[in-house]
Amino acid sequence: MKRVLLVDDDKAVREALGQTFLLAGFDPVVVGSYIEAKDHIARAFEGVVVSDIRMPGKDGFDLLALAKDIDETLPVIMLTGEGDIPMAVRAMNEGAFEFLEKPCAPNDIIAAAERALVLREAVMSQRSIQTQQHQADAASRILLGQSELADRVRRQARLAARTTAPVILTGDPGNGIYKVAEVIHLLSKQSQMPFVKVDAAALTDVSLPDILAQAAGGSLYLEEVTGLAPVVQSKLLAALEADDTLRVIAGSTRNVQDAVETGQFNADLFYKLDAVHIHTPALRDRVEDIPILFRHYVALACEQADLPMPEITQDVLARLMAQEWPGNARALMNAAMRFAMGMTEPAEVAELGLVEQMAQVERSLLIDALRRHKGVATSTAQALKLPRKTFYDKLTRHGIRAEDYRA
Repeated sequence: MKRVLLVDDDKAVREALGQTFLLAGFDPVVVGSYIEAKDHIARAFEGVVVSDIRMPGKDGFDLLALAKDIDETLPVIMLTGEGDIPMAVRAMNEGAFEFLEKPCAPNDIIAAAERALVLREAVMSQRSIQTQQHQADAASRILLGQSELADRVRRQARLAARTTAPVILTGDPGNGIYKVAEVIHLLSKQSQMPFVKVDAAALTDVSLPDILAQAAGGSLYLEEVTGLAPVVQSKLLAALEADDTLRVIAGSTRNVQDAVETGQFNADLFYKLDAVHIHTPALRDRVEDIPILFRHYVALACEQADLPMPEITQDVLARLMAQEWPGNARALMNAAMRFAMGMTEPAEVAELGLVEQMAQVERSLLIDALRRHKGVATSTAQALKLPRKTFYDKLTRHGIRAEDYRA
């Protein structure tokens, strides 16, 4: 439906114009003053504005200025019964789309509105495309990797971003949990609003209200949420119960449910936050992502330090993939920085013996088989021709969880 905001203090005129627009297939919003009109003007308004100039209080020029402050591209058609050349020049100089004298023929005002609407539709369509591109790119730009586990995290982040529901993010230290929180915010409808990151342990019952106010309308990321003091847990729960528009994303390198069972974390708060739960996989579980991440980190380090990009050989990458990386992406990033600066070859840091290399190969084969069989342990064990107990023993030895690979 074609939208038009019609502003005129003369009731008879605005009703007549409203009828004219209605008959022409428009959806008119008819108001009688600047005060009424301002609540309808927004960047998201998909129509055009038609406003009288002479009105009590703030007039049409004030409304034009407001519209241009909110959205420079919003078309505003100015009407006046006292038209003169200086007024027309002022209207056009201040950004009016068109200037018409009253009474104007219905065909003239409809034609002007149609032209303005074509422009508005083009602007809104381009914005929609840009938003979609931004949203599509945020996950792939920030959450790097080609593995199925990396794809799953990106997919889960995109789904979480569609709602305002609280989220719990878990994973090992150095996994980049914060980046997942950032992606969820960037992909959400609140992406233009604040994204506030806070160390949960540093929050007090006194500072919590200020932090919530800072994050109002946006997202609050609580790093290491199990570090919240008991009194802060209670107050946060009360705030979430009172305001369902408050978006909280909680990160933890600990198992939050374990903290609930030991009485260290408020059970009601946990269940409130656990509407969406995303587990970020360790680097050892997505070995195939190491080359992509390492090249990216080396390139970043070279750009920041204004250094030439060094050659990264397959031998270097193979040895990187053979390491455990208990520090996950953060440790790989540090290794990449040292490599970029020529301080060390990361491949030479940890020379692995035959036993360690064979263990890495076995681990990779187990993960690959689990992916192919979508985490179903029975069929995976059969495909590998392993007795069920032997298969589970190997999973335990390598720290692999079959459920992490379920579709």
